[in-house]
Amino acid sequence: MFLLKSKWLRENWLRAITHVGAWLPLIWLAWRWRANALGVDPVTTLNNVTGRTAMLLLLLCLAATPLYIVTGWRQGLAARRALGLYAFLYAALHFANFIALDYGFDWQFILDDGIQTKPYILVGFAALLALTALAVTSTKGWQKRLRRQWTRLHWLIYPSGVLIMLHFFWQAKAAEKVEPLAYALVLGLLLVVRAPPLRKTIIRWRNRSRVAQRVQAAPPERAARTTPPQPTE
Repeated sequence: MFLLKSKWLRENWLRAITHVGAWLPLIWLAWRWRANALGVDPVTTLNNVTGRTAMLLLLLCLAATPLYIVTGWRQGLAARRALGLYAFLYAALHFANFIALDYGFDWQFILDDGIQTKPYILVGFAALLALTALAVTSTKGWQKRLRRQWTRLHWLIYPSGVLIMLHFFWQAKAAEKVEPLAYALVLGLLLVVRAPPLRKTIIRWRNRSRVAQRVQAAPPERAARTTPPQPTE
């Protein structure tokens, strides 16, 4: 039984880490709440933790493909769906904290104060709507129903990331804008690596590096057969 469990863990260690790691912020919040240690402003603490966790999980989801492009490591691709769903979960909790604890379901107050004086709320809500569409259609059943449209729909993850960064940057105070800019830079790098010209260049360079490493590690006779003949003058 132990060997079977060990084999499962060896094959699914990344998924296990993804699920455990994604629940840790909620467990931490629950523990702090039970200990009455969420700080002077618990609503702000909940807002910050859920918002940042959603953003980090979305960045990790978007990092899986660039990591494969650069290194050829495929295992990260299997964790994309879980990371995306957890990002949606924390974004939904972030929104629920806003309308329930921050504004007490006072819709008129939200319209008068929240939206008019804090337009970044609309940007965050647009990102949440996009993530909701992605979460609902993330199953294999929806993939079969939508067929080619499924891939087009799930391109929404890219504008979702941009909207989340804009939401974070817009609501930050002047002295706190370094953090959202750092996250935005990471997102920009992840998107640039996906650009077809750069993506093809990186994959070509990666494949050539692997061939060179194999040639260096191979015995002399095999290396001679592997190395392409040099042109004669």
